[in-house]
Amino acid sequence: QVQLVESGGGLVQAGGSLRLSCAASGLTFSSYTMAWFRQAPGKERMFVAAIAWSSRTTYPDSVKGRFTISRDNAKNTVYLQMNSLRADDTAVYYCAANMGRTSTNVWEYDYWGQGTQVTVSS
Repeated sequence: QVQLVESGGGLVQAGGSLRLSCAASGLTFSSYTMAWFRQAPGKERMFVAAIAWSSRTTYPDSVKGRFTISRDNAKNTVYLQMNSLRADDTAVYYCAANMGRTSTNVWEYDYWGQGTQVTVSS
């Protein structure tokens, strides 16, 4: 079965950096759009970044210029490099996979990881 396993979360000071990883198995990784979402307590799950099979990337304005998504098809892994972290980046970060086109919508993703906590102290 498909598994997405996130790692790399933790506690960091404002202005610092973290790199999240998501290892995928059970799917033809290179054919999937991979994405990161995040969910803060009491809030909806929000789109953070996506990378298509073509390696085209998409970001919302809130993270553009600070976060970078990348993929290594040989390792079936997607990464999220997060720089200049702010307190409002604190959330559980989820990896997701979508066989179709790049989307910013939660409901268009077929598979999800269990999430990794990122906490940014101010």
